[in-house]
Amino acid sequence: MNRRYFIKLGTFGSLLSIAELTACSTNKHPMLDTEVLVAGGTPGGIMAAIAAARAGVKVTLVEYHHHIGGLSTSGLGKSDIENKDAIAGLFKEFTKRVLNWYVNKYGADSENVRKCREGYYYEPSVAEEVFNDMIAEEPNITLLTGFQIEQAVANSGKVSEVTFRNRETGENQTWKAKAFVDATYEGDLYALAGAAYRLGRESKEDFNEPHAGRIFFDYNDNVFLEGSTGEGDHRIPAYTYRLCLTDDPTNSYIMKEPPKGYRRENYLAYFKDLEEGRLSGPKVFKEGHGYYKAHFDTMVRVFSFAEIPNGKYDVNTNPRPLGFPFPEENFNYVEASWEQREKVFQRHRELALGLLYFIQNDPEVPEDHRKLANQYHLPLDEFSDNEHFPYQLYVREARRLKGVYTLTENDLTLKEGEGRTTIFEDSIIAGEFPIDSFPCSKEPSPDKKVLEGYIGMLPIPAYQLPYRVLIPETLDGVIVPVAASTTHVAYSTLRMEPMWMGVGQAAGTAAALAIASNTELRDVSVDELQKRLLENNQILTYFDDLDPQDKAHKAAQYWGTKGFFDSYKADLHQPISGELANKWLRIFAKTIGSESIATVPNTDQVNKDAFIESLKLLVDTVPPEENWIDDRNPGKPYLMKGEVCNALYAALT
Repeated sequence: MNRRYFIKLGTFGSLLSIAELTACSTNKHPMLDTEVLVAGGTPGGIMAAIAAARAGVKVTLVEYHHHIGGLSTSGLGKSDIENKDAIAGLFKEFTKRVLNWYVNKYGADSENVRKCREGYYYEPSVAEEVFNDMIAEEPNITLLTGFQIEQAVANSGKVSEVTFRNRETGENQTWKAKAFVDATYEGDLYALAGAAYRLGRESKEDFNEPHAGRIFFDYNDNVFLEGSTGEGDHRIPAYTYRLCLTDDPTNSYIMKEPPKGYRRENYLAYFKDLEEGRLSGPKVFKEGHGYYKAHFDTMVRVFSFAEIPNGKYDVNTNPRPLGFPFPEENFNYVEASWEQREKVFQRHRELALGLLYFIQNDPEVPEDHRKLANQYHLPLDEFSDNEHFPYQLYVREARRLKGVYTLTENDLTLKEGEGRTTIFEDSIIAGEFPIDSFPCSKEPSPDKKVLEGYIGMLPIPAYQLPYRVLIPETLDGVIVPVAASTTHVAYSTLRMEPMWMGVGQAAGTAAALAIASNTELRDVSVDELQKRLLENNQILTYFDDLDPQDKAHKAAQYWGTKGFFDSYKADLHQPISGELANKWLRIFAKTIGSESIATVPNTDQVNKDAFIESLKLLVDTVPPEENWIDDRNPGKPYLMKGEVCNALYAALT
């Protein structure tokens, strides 16, 4: 493959950025200072700002739109998470606040509380209110909305200042910061500063990824179809808008005329989808996934509905029909000017509203289908300053950083004979969502089953995300929690807002640590970062059997990043063998930088006194037993796995 399609080299970019941007620093506009500058009021950016602010540093959060929250406040009201035990931290705080909002408003036993599903489902306006409340509670955060990024300066290989333009006044502001966080969906800040990045799809050969490059994939049976070549290219997954609709007639904004730019020709292919069964229900019905049996085999199935509170729905555009009109409409978006991006926004808005109007009004659509479609309309009480239409385009993938490490599909899948996915010593969060890429092309497979590039909800085990994917290969001064260093296939699981909130939390925590220790972001102590994240309820290592209330909960997650566990079972309450204890002691010694050798007898069970004597060879002070002996195991002479795990974690400090 010709790699020029998707690799942007940082060296040339740096020279270009500095030449263009340094000259602008002499312009007569304000030069402002902050400690951490977060570009992008996405959920990841919000959590980065909050984490840094709570760590005691001054933060400026800058957002393009006049509303913060990205997709989570623009129609994506169903949290994209399959395993609620895998992601916690600030994301879990957000869901708890959403739940409390509904409980306080409607009562604990109300229908709306049931529909919010413990705070994981929410109305866009509620999500925005919760985010705004979280920001407002942090005196260290200054929020700027309605500012577009224009320029970035990197001096001696480090980002030093970034310029934003006020979209209303046209005035520029240039900000200096000790650390920058690029939390934009597009990776705009690091690209302007000259960091290398990927844009498009890698070939199958680049990283030996089975699902890379040009692909036709049967999402029902998870098999490759004819026409798949694995060839890399410039294509990226389709963008859409995530609509919020209501079935409450008293809260409905009804389109009485065709929306701007409406052309029924954009949607005629859906009739063939209806005729040939591509608007039927899924092979596997999963409750809560936006499936309504009344919609199956009707034109309403061009959308997927997930019920949220107050008679509303999170409405995704179904990518499985061949008539899906959005692929290839975003090819001129990522590297475009703001003026051109606005045209792409408008084009996608016209396609989205046009599709809704089409199924509600086109005379060729069966009458009963139109009647069903006319039960749903834009809600009057959402997006009231934008004609009840979402603010944020669903940018599923844009630039991807070329970082110190590149996460690939191989890190997300089990290798033969292994019980866990790749173990990363610098893990900052656990991920869990299936690989899910929207179509990248309007081209159908030869058998007319699917559009090219669509990989629908391909199951994977829980995995670890290393800190290194947030750090540019050579550029200092910036950390990247959203458009991070992965391949296209790996990005198709990373790109979920719950995950991004957790990665943002890690980025903000790291930025604060870098400032406190006067180090570069790439040189932050990973051990200290992991401990800070664990103290703030982040999940670093996922286990099937780990109770959050367990005394060794944090210890198991930490040591899970160092190789203590080779499966998804921690078995913390099972006796530890001498062989396993000696393995853990070797890893512990390496972690603390000790060359001493400490062992216990190679028996089926480990005696507590023998373990303590061995630990004394490695540390000056053994932690008090009450800090690591399980309350359910008092007075017993042998140790459980969780106790040894906890003792070694406590001994780190």
